[in-house]
Amino acid sequence: MNSDVIITCAVTGDDTKVTKSPHCPITPEQIAASAVEAARAGAAIVHIHVRDPETGQFSMATRHYREVVKRIRESRVDVLVNLTCGMGGYICVGRQGLADTPAPGTDFVSQEDRMRHVIELCAEGLYRPEIATLDCGTLNFGDGNRAYVSTPDYCRRGATILRDLGVKVELEIFDTGNLWFVKQMIKEGLVPAPAVIQLCTGIPYGVPADLGHLLAMVNYLPEDCVWTSFAVSRMQMPWVAQSVLLGGNVRVGLEDNLYLSRGVYASNAQLVEKARTIIEAMGARVLTPAQARERLKLH
Repeated sequence: MNSDVIITCAVTGDDTKVTKSPHCPITPEQIAASAVEAARAGAAIVHIHVRDPETGQFSMATRHYREVVKRIRESRVDVLVNLTCGMGGYICVGRQGLADTPAPGTDFVSQEDRMRHVIELCAEGLYRPEIATLDCGTLNFGDGNRAYVSTPDYCRRGATILRDLGVKVELEIFDTGNLWFVKQMIKEGLVPAPAVIQLCTGIPYGVPADLGHLLAMVNYLPEDCVWTSFAVSRMQMPWVAQSVLLGGNVRVGLEDNLYLSRGVYASNAQLVEKARTIIEAMGARVLTPAQARERLKLH
């Protein structure tokens, strides 16, 4: 069991289904405010996607990330900022092979372009993130003809960029083969210690959200890593307990689950508060952002 737990709050994802919640933040101001509320509730890390303020659709624009980070910093609430680099990897294929591929919905770009906002914020210097994500494998993302593509060399390039920028990489694991490749990148010296690993379960069609699969991945983790796991929808809160019992940290938030209970929409702060209640009822303590920085060796 993990007695010292880091809570991450994933504030808003890229899925348009999230926007049906009245608590889903859309604008940079709303995203930052929701992140600050989650931090006040006990989240040491906030994981940030941004959206187009006019349409609510996901965005990759650096200006939106800059405004979110600026507002969080100006709030004077201490929290680690973790920016997604997962956008720009979707390929939708047609039914006629190359004749109608890429199909509408494709946003596939280079690894550098997926990380453009992090590269630019680090170059500017004022609002650089402490953590950024790297999706560590290719996945059939839901039903239909959409896949998320992250090849070994794309992953290597992303890990190298973050290492050279001095931004901690959070390695996103959607299936067991992803974890195998993470261990290879560690062997190649691309991931500074400690490796920070996020085990993502229940996302069709990656690793299922059941204890057997989670335990198998935990048993295969590299040595001396700091790991977190989450499950989507109604399994979010049971996964808080599962993760802590197996020695990990926890992630909650509207990116992964909209509800506090059946039919009751949650805010990010409410989800963090509920996770904190579970963690403390188990006899563990919730780490502060300063303690999380020390754990992750961020300076």
